[in-house]
Amino acid sequence: MFQALTRIGRRRALQGSAAALVVLGLLMWWLLPFGTDSPGGRLSFSTGVPTGVYQTYGTMLKEVLAEDLPHVSVSLQTSEGSGQNISRVATGKADFALATADSVDDYIRNDRPGSDRLRGCARLYDDYIQLVVADTSKVHRAHDLRKLSVAVGQEGSGVRLIAERILRAAGLDPHKDITPVAAGIDTAPRLLEEGKIDAFFWSGGLPTTAVRLLTERFPVRIVPLDDLVTALHRSGESTRYYRSAVMPADAYPAARNGGSVPTLAVANILITADRTDVRLTEDFTRTVIRSRDSIGRQVHAAQLVDVRTAIYTDPLPLHEGARRYYRSVKP
Repeated sequence: MFQALTRIGRRRALQGSAAALVVLGLLMWWLLPFGTDSPGGRLSFSTGVPTGVYQTYGTMLKEVLAEDLPHVSVSLQTSEGSGQNISRVATGKADFALATADSVDDYIRNDRPGSDRLRGCARLYDDYIQLVVADTSKVHRAHDLRKLSVAVGQEGSGVRLIAERILRAAGLDPHKDITPVAAGIDTAPRLLEEGKIDAFFWSGGLPTTAVRLLTERFPVRIVPLDDLVTALHRSGESTRYYRSAVMPADAYPAARNGGSVPTLAVANILITADRTDVRLTEDFTRTVIRSRDSIGRQVHAAQLVDVRTAIYTDPLPLHEGARRYYRSVKP
């Protein structure tokens, strides 16, 4: 009798333990990040013109995001550049975008719509300012552009902003002393090749495919701009984000410069808004940093992305999601 009761007690104990394990398993499934815990939904990423580095970078990043965030549908929006990208993010028409630091600062200084909602995710690579002319041109410095036809970028683009500032620093009125042409990197190389313009400005990572292809089919030079740094900084505003830089000779080996070119550079920032989900922003930032090498094989500028400097997104404060990522990898 006693042994029978003992067997019954043991059986009930085992059944109770099994039930407890089931309950524990359900709780773990509910609380822990298994399987489908990654963010879901849709996000839009505003990039740049089809032949620019922004668009190439965005296209490759989209492929990596598809692996890292399988439940998120990413759509790319081409744009005219930094100015339009910033406006889209600030006003909720895009979730993430690329923009130069000077353009972001200019947007904030002018108190444009949604400027207070902008946040930074990562400082990426530098854009190099490129003034391109035919090899036969008499233009050797920016002040030589007087009375010439010059492509200064699309209205509202980051190229337009820096081009007009460079012209003023060189002592030229960008509206009176040259014939400004509203053409970006998608059309300016062809216009130069056809003799319809005398020069064009471009601000982009190295090498920019459209410029490289132009140098390989048409003899061009890239004009040094290093003599304008002091004058630019003296003018104030967001010009403090421009710094002296040297464009290496191997960026465009077919160009007729015969060596490196001293010019100007400005940092690019991955931007978002305070409304963007914290977890999504954390994961998005993680993918950007981790994909440096894979994207860098084709977009050489991406090789310069570094977690140690990515945190410096001045003039924007870090988004809380990006902050969480940097805290997680802090040594």
